Amino acid sequence: MTGTARKVVAEAVATFLFVFSIIGAINSGSPLTTLAIGLALAVLIYSVGHISGAHLNPAVSFGVFLRGGMSVVDLIAYVIAQFVAGALAALVSSVVWPAGEKAMVIEVGPAFLVEALFTFVLVWVVLNVATTKANDGNSFYGLAIGGTVFVGATTVGAISGGGFNPAVALGLSVSGHFAWSSLWLYIVAPLVGAALAALLFRVINADDAKKIAGE
Repeated sequence: MTGTARKVVAEAVATFLFVFSIIGAINSGSPLTTLAIGLALAVLIYSVGHISGAHLNPAVSFGVFLRGGMSVVDLIAYVIAQFVAGALAALVSSVVWPAGEKAMVIEVGPAFLVEALFTFVLVWVVLNVATTKANDGNSFYGLAIGGTVFVGATTVGAISGGGFNPAVALGLSVSGHFAWSSLWLYIVAPLVGAALAALLFRVINADDAKKIAGE
């Protein structure tokens, strides 16, 4: 298997498992739902981080690309794999759990703000713990990234649903938890947050050489 194919398969498998876990956690009704989501992300990052960089999120891939950490070909391949995996996970989940009875109702302004802000935080953490030379070989990046999602989902989940990830948002739209009419917000806001995080990263870490994810 070629290098790019190997990375894309790893992204697809891990994103599928992540979205499936999220839908399961939501359907459980457990007060530990956001913790389960954060830990699911952490363990999946550890599982494929050495292969693909474990983005599992088009916004993260976009941020890594803007940071100079991946090629445009890999970016396109990652994003396609992530979206397909997210939608497929939702379809498979329908065999186990019923579709959401009612899509979440959001206020566009506050939801856009928190989705952009916490995606900014997420991508900022990813870039600083997983792509910098100073942190090569560290063992905390998975927990740091999963912890960020846990904090974000717990803090603003009631406002936006705590997507911070266009592939997750697609999956939750397919499963009936997010309204299709709101999908644009869950794509645009994270990309805005990711772009701002990458820009700030490049300003602060101007001397950090480019590092291709997964290599």
